[in-house]
Amino acid sequence: MFAACATPASETHSDVALRFAVLGDAEPKPLAEFPNMSNAVADVNALATRKRLDFVVGVGDIAHKGTLLQYEAATPVLQALTLPFFPIMGNEEFNETEERFLEFANRWNEGKATLTSRRYVQDRGPVVMIYASPDFSRDFNDEGIDWMLAQIRAASPKPVFLIVHGAQTGVYPENAEKGIAHPRFAEVAAQPNLTAVISGDLHMDMDRVEHSKRIGGVHYLHIPGLERTKIPDETRHIPMFRVFTVTGSGDVYVDTYRVGLATALNEHAYRFALAPTDEPGR
Repeated sequence: MFAACATPASETHSDVALRFAVLGDAEPKPLAEFPNMSNAVADVNALATRKRLDFVVGVGDIAHKGTLLQYEAATPVLQALTLPFFPIMGNEEFNETEERFLEFANRWNEGKATLTSRRYVQDRGPVVMIYASPDFSRDFNDEGIDWMLAQIRAASPKPVFLIVHGAQTGVYPENAEKGIAHPRFAEVAAQPNLTAVISGDLHMDMDRVEHSKRIGGVHYLHIPGLERTKIPDETRHIPMFRVFTVTGSGDVYVDTYRVGLATALNEHAYRFALAPTDEPGR
C-alpha cells in the first residue's frame, strides 16, 4: 500500500523549495460543464493565498473528444487560475489537433505563460519537470521515447518528475491494460534520475485503489479525475486534486485535497526522497 504520513506536509513545512498543484482529467459528458474543475480552481487559488504555490500542472483530457465546445467551456474556468497552468495533451485532445490544444492552452495562460509545443521541459531548481504529451492516444512512438530519454539524460544528475497522461501498462492493476504500451518505455523508467511519474487517465477513486506506489526506483502518483470517476466503478465520484511539496532537504510530500475542503486528507498523504533510497515510500 501507499505510505501514509501523519500530517499533511502542505500544512506544516516551511522549508519549501518548490510546490505545485496538479489537476486531473475533466472531459465531462454528456454536457460541457465543469463544476468540479471550477471548484478545484477556486481551492487552488485560495491555497495560493495561504502558502507558497508556484504553478499548476494538468495531466490531460480536459476537453472530451477535443471538441471546440468543450475547449471553449473550459476556458473561463482555467483562466480564473491565478497561477501559471502547464497542461499536456491526453487521448481526448488527440481527437483533434495539437494546434487546437496549444491555442487554448495559451488562452488559459494569458499573461502568465506561453506554450509552444505539446512537449516541453522546465528546470525548477531541485527537480526538472518533463511534460510529455503522448504521440497518439495515450502512447508514444520511437521518436517520443527518444525525446524523453534525451531530456531525462540531459537533466542528470538532477532528479526528474515526468508528467504523462497515462502511466505504462501494468502499473495500476485496477486497469492493467490501459496506458503506455510501447516496450521501450521500460528504458525511460530505468533512467537512474527518473524519480516520479505523474499521470491521470484512469479516473480512479482514491479511496478504493492504490494510487501512489514505488516500482523499482520510480514513484508513481495517480491524479484522479475531477468530473468523473471510472475505477473501480462509477457508483460514486469524489473530486480531488493533489499538491506536491519539495523541501530544501530533498523530501517530497504529496498531499491530496478533496474539492471544497481546505485541509489535505491524511489518509492519502505520500512521502518520498528525491535521492534514491531502499525505502518503498514513507
